[in-house]
Amino acid sequence: MSTPGPTHFKWKPVPSPGHVTLCGRYVTLEPLHAQQHAAALWKAVQQHDDLWSWLFDGPYPTKAALHQAVQEKQAAENAVFLAILPRTTGEAAGWASFMRAEPAHGVVEVGNILLSPPLQRTTAATEAMYLMARHIFDDLGYRRYEWKCNAENLPSRRAAQRLGFTFEGIFRQHMVVKGSNRDTAWFSMLDSEWPARKQAFEAWLAPANFDSQGRQLWPLARFTGPPPSAQGEYSPAPSAAHPPTPPLPRSKNQPSPKNHTAAPRAVPLTR
Repeated sequence: MSTPGPTHFKWKPVPSPGHVTLCGRYVTLEPLHAQQHAAALWKAVQQHDDLWSWLFDGPYPTKAALHQAVQEKQAAENAVFLAILPRTTGEAAGWASFMRAEPAHGVVEVGNILLSPPLQRTTAATEAMYLMARHIFDDLGYRRYEWKCNAENLPSRRAAQRLGFTFEGIFRQHMVVKGSNRDTAWFSMLDSEWPARKQAFEAWLAPANFDSQGRQLWPLARFTGPPPSAQGEYSPAPSAAHPPTPPLPRSKNQPSPKNHTAAPRAVPLTR
């Protein structure tokens, strides 16, 4: 783990993100593949052209056009795309990517996130973002994890902060996307911040934080400050490489949750 400051520290380049499979309790991420995922993705996104409003590509008018686009993402050399498959269906309902990786500096961005309606506002969507961050910090050893979005994309900005990213400012006239100017909002998460973020994610994802109908008892925001932790542990998948983080302690004076909230808000589109 690196520490902020001007002093020298021991550092060596880290591996580039690869086409990895990440398994959680509620979701699986696996390398995006047109033959395996395009048909299910078309079923999930067709007639929802608004999903593409903030993305660099789309919408696609036909199943064949989307299939071709997925093939191109599958073969991309500047990004690693992962299909997002909720455990409830086992079918691809979106994708996300590791992009703009700079292994020499330990910096990478999560972006090009597409969440179809069946994936939005689900625990699976939040867990997908947790699994990707955990892979970057715990498995690969990166120092900085970035989230960028159109400054006008307020849902994405709220999602970044909900997930524990820190807002760093606006890059004005940063891009031209689909014929329009884009000012870009920058967010980041650092390796020094990750242990606390990881603990909050795992406390929120713990089965005891959800009722019998899958509704959250406490929102994720409650775990990022002095949290009323749900009892029990979250274990995304049995793995010696990823032992569960101990749950955050409940404050002595913290009452038990009284009101269930609506299904947890998923991560909106980042582009």
